Amino acid sequence: MRVDLDVEGVEPASLPRFQRASFQARRLSRLTYVLGGLGVLGLVVSLFVDLFSPNSLWTAVLTNSAASLLVLASALQSALVVTLWRAQVLVPVEAGSEPDAEEAAEPGWYDRLLSRIGGAGASMAGQIGVPVFWLAGWSLLALISISMIWNLNLVGTSVGLAGSIVAGLLLLVAFGLLVLERQFSNDSEASWPEAEQLAQIAKVAIGTLLVAAFCLFFSSPDRVWPARLAVLIGLLPGLVAVELLTRALLSVFSPRNERLEPRLVASSFVAGLLRWPPRPLMALQNELHNRFGIDLRQVWAFTYMRRAILPVLAVIVALGWALSGVHEIPMQGRGIYERFGKPVEVMGPGLHAGLPWPFGTVLAVENGVVHELATSVSEGGSGKDAAAQPMADLAEGPPPTTANRLWDATHINDKSQVIASGSGDKQSFQIVNMDVRFVYRIGLSDEAAMAATYNSADIPSLIRSTASRILVHDFASRTLDELLGEQRTDLANDIGSAVQRDLKKLDSGVEILATVVESIHPPAGAANAYHAVQAAQISAQSLIARERGAAEDKANLAQLHASIAHDQAAANSREVMSTAQSADLRFTAEQQGYAKAGQAFLLEQYLSQLTQGMTHAKLLVLDHRLGGTSAPTIDLRSFTLPVDPAASSKSADQPLAE
Repeated sequence: MRVDLDVEGVEPASLPRFQRASFQARRLSRLTYVLGGLGVLGLVVSLFVDLFSPNSLWTAVLTNSAASLLVLASALQSALVVTLWRAQVLVPVEAGSEPDAEEAAEPGWYDRLLSRIGGAGASMAGQIGVPVFWLAGWSLLALISISMIWNLNLVGTSVGLAGSIVAGLLLLVAFGLLVLERQFSNDSEASWPEAEQLAQIAKVAIGTLLVAAFCLFFSSPDRVWPARLAVLIGLLPGLVAVELLTRALLSVFSPRNERLEPRLVASSFVAGLLRWPPRPLMALQNELHNRFGIDLRQVWAFTYMRRAILPVLAVIVALGWALSGVHEIPMQGRGIYERFGKPVEVMGPGLHAGLPWPFGTVLAVENGVVHELATSVSEGGSGKDAAAQPMADLAEGPPPTTANRLWDATHINDKSQVIASGSGDKQSFQIVNMDVRFVYRIGLSDEAAMAATYNSADIPSLIRSTASRILVHDFASRTLDELLGEQRTDLANDIGSAVQRDLKKLDSGVEILATVVESIHPPAGAANAYHAVQAAQISAQSLIARERGAAEDKANLAQLHASIAHDQAAANSREVMSTAQSADLRFTAEQQGYAKAGQAFLLEQYLSQLTQGMTHAKLLVLDHRLGGTSAPTIDLRSFTLPVDPAASSKSADQPLAE
């Protein structure tokens, strides 16, 4: 197909940009391959470095440098498309050969489907332009690379000799790009319209490489700014990549026409600002004039604004400088007005006028603001850290960690103090931890405000050091029993009064409102030993009580047994005595009865004893008068075998009554 068109009513062959198109295309092609290869090589090396040393200065330097080269390569490729179109205009395209008469067999449905899909894709790529996709792809790759290494928390590192070598290579590449930029800048717009835009984008790559080399030269473990600067310089190629990506996406809505000369898509407004002196408004004005035909120089309002902008800015600056002498003091504050560096008066809340800065200044002073200060804080912490502890959400919620008063752990406000100790006639010392807090404010008088501002550089440090000295002097003569037995209120009043006296002598302007002794306890390190002592004391006391109980138990048991034995002996003796007395009385009575009755008494006793003995005996009484005609008989049925010998002997021993 032969391209046949006139450009601006002139033959293309007579225009310089068409005459040099072939040379420019060859040059841009070589530069695109070289810079694109360097950019890809830098990304690969950066990837390997990140595997062994993540979040290092090397990753930021290599990635940002490679991204700037990729952005420049994408711009060169976009310009290559324009020069190739101009070169093809001058070179006629040979007509294709006619198809053979013998047509091939008709393709099947699958082949027709693939040809339709391929034709639709080729048609879309032809309308949009394949270089647009390349431009978007290179820009997106550079943008993703910069975003992946973005980390402003990098620390300084020592790069050594390798850093100097790499920095030298970056300077060498930057020098080559500088030569290229100078060549682009020297080309006229008639011979190469895209040279100016390419020169501006080349400046982006040059600036990125120079800053990266500068960071490598000055990098050390003691410096943090080289690492931060190496990351921040990625903003320059990143902004250009975002602009090129946006232009590539917007070019989709302007279909490509092969009969019209294409325009450079990879033009950057951000890169155009890299000139001296910077003229952003001039660039905007030229862009509006070239694209929309709007010439702002013909508008009278803008011309007047340009002429009047310097006087207006001068008046505004002078008015602002004069208003710097007006000062607003809040309700909870005061201000010391200094005129030419000398304090003049103390101003109250409200608006006050004076000389403008720097002839008149106002130093802010607190007015009745109450502070709480602990006498000691832990290392690495401060009063602000203590105040920043999380508070309970609700009154019924769990308390914060600072409310834990158990002394088996060190608290941030505990202060170790040496106190006196006595064991018998020997003198020694003990160590206790205490939490003493002071509630203070700057005095309400003008003299106190002046003293607090000019006599004290750091009021909390002054109070803390003064309180530490007072505590050491006051507690050196106190023992643990006195500290624990004395009232906390009296102790706090003594400490507060002593601290207030010293602060008044120093003319600090500070007023101690209250002194609070939160806790006094042994050190946290001695908690386990103190617990062991307490446990041993409790064990000893419980053992003594247990042994005393066992002794009392045994004594009571022995007393019980003795009482039982005594009572049993008394009962036995009484019983024996009573038996003896009754036997004596019976004997006396029987003796008297025998004396009076004689043989009759004996017979009566005999019969009485016989009656008692035979009360439970089984008797068989035989009487001959039982039957008149029958003779006496013995019933032997009860004596059948087996015969009980014991019963038989008892029956035999019993007398028979006639």
